[in-house]
Amino acid sequence: MMKGMATGGNLCAVEKRGRVHVITLTGAGEHRLSPALLSAIRSAVATTRRASPSGVGALVLAAEGKFFSNGYDLVWARAGPAPAPGHRVSAMRMALRGLVADLLALPVPTVAAVTGHAAGAGCELALAHDAVVMRASRGFLYMSEVDAGIKIVDFVGELVRHKVPDAVARRDLVMKGEKITAAEVVRRGIVDAAVDGGVEDVVAAAVAMAVELAGRGWDGVNLADIRKATWPVLWSKVKDYGGEAPAPARPRL
Repeated sequence: MMKGMATGGNLCAVEKRGRVHVITLTGAGEHRLSPALLSAIRSAVATTRRASPSGVGALVLAAEGKFFSNGYDLVWARAGPAPAPGHRVSAMRMALRGLVADLLALPVPTVAAVTGHAAGAGCELALAHDAVVMRASRGFLYMSEVDAGIKIVDFVGELVRHKVPDAVARRDLVMKGEKITAAEVVRRGIVDAAVDGGVEDVVAAAVAMAVELAGRGWDGVNLADIRKATWPVLWSKVKDYGGEAPAPARPRL
């Protein structure tokens, strides 16, 4: 295992486990998706892309502590004077849109190790990966927007529609705001596996899955193109915000 490298002001770390790049959201907090954290994750994903231009390897995203991610940083969003909250939420949405584009265009398989609660945008970030492994004993998937009074924008709706194909499960997650446990999301076909044990056990299972996928020897460019072709509407809504696209104008804060 290669020693980890901190990035984004120590908000996340990147380490190499064999052919797998493991990005870990560091600390025991809620890993709220502020612009700073989203930028740090995107930087770490870009590191993986540069290290695996031909598709050799895989990526795992994990987190320390009780939370995988508790969604957008709404405290930061509401801290500014009006109309700053709306602009700040828009800035976070734009950054997440870009991160989803980065993941779709990545030339390696991606696995989310959901080590704790994944709520709101944190749930959406997990679902943006090729596969999801979840801790069995702690944590849930929770689309909190209906409870928090936050709009679900176009690319999020499209992401959920594709990743949660069962209409009843999608209704329960999105319209009812149910907090769905690991066993239940596996039963409903939303998550690939529920893993017993602690955080490191979940990460180890995700890395094992990533190693298996990397061992298939897929052409990386073709893999990314297949994602884009499989979810063409989602890709059309995020592609202009990815790392290889021209940077869009930022909303004023």
